[in-house]
Amino acid sequence: MSAPDIRPVRAGEELDWVRLEAWLRDHRPGAQLPHLDDRERMQVAQFPGGHSNLTYQLRFGTTELVIRRPPFGPVPPTAHDMAREYRWLSAIHPVFPLAPRVYALCEDPSVIGSVFYVMERRHGLVVRDQEPPAINDLPDVRRGVSLAVVDGLADLHAIDIAAAGLAHLGKPHGFVERQVRGWTERWNRSRTAHVPEMEAVARWLAESLPPHPAQPTVVHGDFKLDNLILGAADPRRLVAVLDWEMAALGDPLVDLGILLAYWAATAPPDQRDALATVTTLPGWLTPGEIVERYAARSGRDLTGLKFFELFALFKIAVVVQQIYYRFVNGQTDDPRFASLGDRVTYLARRAASLL
Repeated sequence: MSAPDIRPVRAGEELDWVRLEAWLRDHRPGAQLPHLDDRERMQVAQFPGGHSNLTYQLRFGTTELVIRRPPFGPVPPTAHDMAREYRWLSAIHPVFPLAPRVYALCEDPSVIGSVFYVMERRHGLVVRDQEPPAINDLPDVRRGVSLAVVDGLADLHAIDIAAAGLAHLGKPHGFVERQVRGWTERWNRSRTAHVPEMEAVARWLAESLPPHPAQPTVVHGDFKLDNLILGAADPRRLVAVLDWEMAALGDPLVDLGILLAYWAATAPPDQRDALATVTTLPGWLTPGEIVERYAARSGRDLTGLKFFELFALFKIAVVVQQIYYRFVNGQTDDPRFASLGDRVTYLARRAASLL
């Protein structure tokens, strides 16, 4: 990520840095961590993007590491599973190098208060609510970035699960049904208000399940522009795909639906933050062009794509609602979360409009 993506650690999100540094130095030989210069004390910063898992940069002189841990406070069952994400990255990195290499997993919560893992640091550009100078006002570059994003997704879905030795990571049969049921249950557990559009969409999804895909693939689960690192010298080259917490084996159209859902605004016009979008500017592919490019690269039949677009909007709304639930119930006082209830309603109405 680029240097502007690093910030001082947010108040209330500090960790026990002394214990963390001691753990890293103690586990370096067995975990194959890079050399940590004994003459250099650990320097800490935070990646401010994202609304859930916490990601920090650790620097020991010229050596940089990244650690990820769940958010503070209670979390939904099966969510924010750092051990699972670590296992996925360990398996996927050798066959999909855009997935960062991981070094170590700590399942002892006494170190920093939760399970966490350590991974390599990748440098480049991340596009959030503003374009970096290498892209800004350059329609040809915007188009090149768009193509790289779609092609990267198609390349991920082209991995032969069996040949790559990934079949042990999940059970693709029934994946979409489990997803719909699981996200509906999460909605029911985290509701803070009655949103009839969410109920309508949940019913439609349960009644409209697509057939099992002929060729299940690796599914990233949250494939969107701000989960990608672009080349600093040439943004039309992908450097990394981040945030593998929701990875699974299943229907690849789940990922295409997520990409399309985030390509448009996921927040009301009066809200702008890391979930805002720049992709309506000239040069960025339109949603229709994304679908055409993916179809050409993957060779897949996309006639059932409407289901996955609706599911993506429903899922994003539930993710946002879970964060808002934590704010409403005093599990976090992060001011960024105060208006997320309006975002849930916005997403629900957008999804219902497609029924």
